[in-house]
Amino acid sequence: MKTFVAIALAATILISSLPVVFSQSQADIYYQVNPFYIQASPDSSLPQSIPFCRTRIGVLVCYSPSFLKKAYNFPDNLDGSGQTILIVDAYGSPTISQDLKLFDRVFGLPDPPSFTVICDPQGCPSFNPRNAPHDQVGWTIETTLDVEYAHAMAPGANIVLVVASSNSGNAINVAESRAISMFPGSIMSQSFGIPEYLVRANNAQIMQAEKNYEVAAMANITVLASAGDSGAGNGINIPNAEFPASSPYVTAVGGTMGYPYRPILPCTSSSCTTGLVTFDNSTGTCHLSTRLLSAGCIPTGYGQEQAWNEKFLPAATGGAPSLLFGSPSYQEGITGSQRRTTPDVAYNAAVNGGVLIVYSALSPGSPSIYIVGGTSAGSPQWAAIFALVNQAREKNGFGPIGFANPKLYSIYLSPSYSSDFHDVTLGNNTLAGTTAGFFAHVGYDLATGLGTPNVSNLISDLAASQ
Repeated sequence: MKTFVAIALAATILISSLPVVFSQSQADIYYQVNPFYIQASPDSSLPQSIPFCRTRIGVLVCYSPSFLKKAYNFPDNLDGSGQTILIVDAYGSPTISQDLKLFDRVFGLPDPPSFTVICDPQGCPSFNPRNAPHDQVGWTIETTLDVEYAHAMAPGANIVLVVASSNSGNAINVAESRAISMFPGSIMSQSFGIPEYLVRANNAQIMQAEKNYEVAAMANITVLASAGDSGAGNGINIPNAEFPASSPYVTAVGGTMGYPYRPILPCTSSSCTTGLVTFDNSTGTCHLSTRLLSAGCIPTGYGQEQAWNEKFLPAATGGAPSLLFGSPSYQEGITGSQRRTTPDVAYNAAVNGGVLIVYSALSPGSPSIYIVGGTSAGSPQWAAIFALVNQAREKNGFGPIGFANPKLYSIYLSPSYSSDFHDVTLGNNTLAGTTAGFFAHVGYDLATGLGTPNVSNLISDLAASQ
């Protein structure tokens, strides 16, 4: 069973004197996705049953976009209008257009103003579900998650799916270079990566990616990447970050899960919690029934979080000092390391507490609802947050925020930090069976970075910054 279980720069991103560990080689790297996914049972009566969904492994917490918007305090007066979000994935999905339309109908969302798929000039890759070495099935699920949730959290933004011809570093670099030149001032989400310890004789492609990110920063493009799903060591006992999240030009998104994290119990009071989200049960109908999952669950606000570490998978948020990059100027004096550290920020990544997608690539014409989790869910949703930021900045007469890390860390050092972020102080990112890991604690840490967003407050501060 596969369970679900993405200018003048020198003044802002000075790398320390520690050398960048690069060698010259043309060998390919291959980026990985690790989508944790599980199908929701048809008797869940979706979407009315949210936040509880039946699956073949039991009842799991499951979230629609409205639950996440309420938990993280998304504003009602911004939708990303006039902004463009670039979703970069290899292979794409042959059913993404129809899946997105059905997703919008299921969850009461408008279609995006435009949804564009950009492939290699020679054409889009054909879908081969038997291509196990490169996990084309996983990439179709990743594509679906990324597109649907970037759109869901910023429904007024234009969505551009940038499809690389394969998951090789060269193919990804070529696709991103083309998109960067086409869409200045946009936001780019990458829910994929490679553990740094695997980067050996193939660093030329890392260097080309770095050049892309530098060009993106100069073009006022905000670039994000998920921090990884295999803990601080990426499955080994030596802490190492995941690239491209570890790039100093990229905002790395780590993972959280609700606190407390426990088996689902009946909700018997007027206000209940699934950990991350509180919800209203004043009618007494938002609880588990014997056959179907009952309707009537209305989200009311934020609960509490801890570092994402679901031992039953096993999976845990990435986050560690980089083996490749020295400390950028915006992290100096904050992280306690002379290396670039990840993550920068965090977002819900739980599987028992996952998001709901509509997906049909493996069964065209017969779409299903899946619960998905992982740090790859956070990157496109943070991209949507920056689309809202840019919309607000435009209203204030400012240009796109572009390279965001210096501004995020300046908020950390300001009195606004406690109102703009949820400082996650519980849990760790030691993957089950390994020893590498870091605890969440007060302030910045290598499990949850600066924390998760209070979106309305964060937008207010980022939109007021020249």
